[in-house]
Amino acid sequence: VPSSVKELTAKGHNVYVERGAGRNIEASDADYIVAGAEVPTMAEALLSADMVIGVVLIPGASAPQLVSRAQLKQMKLGAVLVDVAIDQGGCFETSRPKTHQDPTYVVDGIVRYCVENMPGAVPLTSSEALNNATLPFVLALAENGMAALETDSHLAAGLNVHKGKLVHPAVVEALQHVTAAK
Repeated sequence: VPSSVKELTAKGHNVYVERGAGRNIEASDADYIVAGAEVPTMAEALLSADMVIGVVLIPGASAPQLVSRAQLKQMKLGAVLVDVAIDQGGCFETSRPKTHQDPTYVVDGIVRYCVENMPGAVPLTSSEALNNATLPFVLALAENGMAALETDSHLAAGLNVHKGKLVHPAVVEALQHVTAAK
């Protein structure tokens, strides 16, 4: 998010954000630029990056592989890839699931960190973060009931089941084989 970019750049870090990365949180490329980030193409960012953090979530689907092995080979030796999308299959071609006990491996001179269930390494902190992120939605539902969905597009987008029926398109698609078997 732009506020995190601002904090990192204030500490002297260079931050690169993929074009369009903020569309799901209604942050434009300009918001990231104002916060101090550079918004290069993926190919440009890979050439100079010391670390690339891949974060992709498509509800009900596997993560798309956004970066090929050929692209990764162009990175600096010793650079680090962190694949947060590994629980959904990973977003780098060479990603493979690892554990907290054996978290890294090297391919083509690039260090990979692809640990499944990354929040499990810090359960208290991740539980507090999840609570802080979801509590406003819980409170809105508690105070306004279903009317909360009419005023909050993010809350409405998270609705999966309504009146006993699956309503989220990605969940419906992901569970087609289950509902068809009934």
